[in-house]
Amino acid sequence: MAVTSTRIRLGALLGGAVLATTGVLTAQSAAAAPSAPAAAPSAPVAADAPSAAAVTKLSHSDAANRLRGAGVSWTSSGGCSDRNTPTCTSFEQVNLTTVQGAITLKGATGCALTITGGTETGHASGTYSHWNGYKLDFSATSCLTNYITGTFTNIGPRPGDGAQQYQSGSGNVYARESNHWDVTYYNCGGC
Repeated sequence: MAVTSTRIRLGALLGGAVLATTGVLTAQSAAAAPSAPAAAPSAPVAADAPSAAAVTKLSHSDAANRLRGAGVSWTSSGGCSDRNTPTCTSFEQVNLTTVQGAITLKGATGCALTITGGTETGHASGTYSHWNGYKLDFSATSCLTNYITGTFTNIGPRPGDGAQQYQSGSGNVYARESNHWDVTYYNCGGC
């Protein structure tokens, strides 16, 4: 029961809903819970956007140790972690809040999480990009997909590629690409 209550409370933090103190999520309480307004994924509200001075970068080794310790795994099609090789999965220069967000997601969902993309080259550019440490890709397991689509707010298709987007109450955006979830972490998701 304690694990379930913790997952529900974490889910509430991630989803932005403040539930009754019963610790039990029902369809009625979820429907009655206020949802956070949807912010544009490409331009988060100023309060959510981290300043350059506030961003803490991690080494690949530090990020990997934190993720491994939380039970989050990763895979690389190239079997490597070189940031400059697109077939590798690297965490070099990932933001601390991005790693914390992945760990929060793991705790909230109870799902096995596998990262398939990190800060390596080969992803789209932009301020809130993989290269700049704001994004991770996760395998689209049924457990993770059901959690995201059942907990977060659908904010419509992403301009450019039409990937369906879901936003957590904390403002992080989960975009469903062809075979994975492309997640933009503006913050740690309630860590």
